[in-house]
Amino acid sequence: MSNTKNTSDTQNSQESHKGAESDTTEDRPSPMQVLRHARTQLAELTGMSAESVSSFEQTEDGWSLEVEVLEISRVPDTMSLMASYQVELDPQGELTGYRRVRRYERGRSDSHRAGGR
Repeated sequence: MSNTKNTSDTQNSQESHKGAESDTTEDRPSPMQVLRHARTQLAELTGMSAESVSSFEQTEDGWSLEVEVLEISRVPDTMSLMASYQVELDPQGELTGYRRVRRYERGRSDSHRAGGR
């Protein structure tokens, strides 16, 4: 009878461990969910419209993005002032920090920047 109990305990333990792994995977947001949530959070904090994400990568600490933001709208539109923000997120996609890394006019192209940054 004790062998049956030990086998049953082992199976329950293995099933419990598998359940915990699938819960962790299901709790992790998809990359698209992370992108959408990051844009929304940055817009709420800065009061400016996030227009696009130009860089996106998963890091050891969560996620790192570079988001293009419209800072000042001008006429013609090519003269509008844009900014790139470096945004850091935790593994669940919650914003942990951001900083402006550059400003530029919408109609101007980058001079040769290494690595796209």
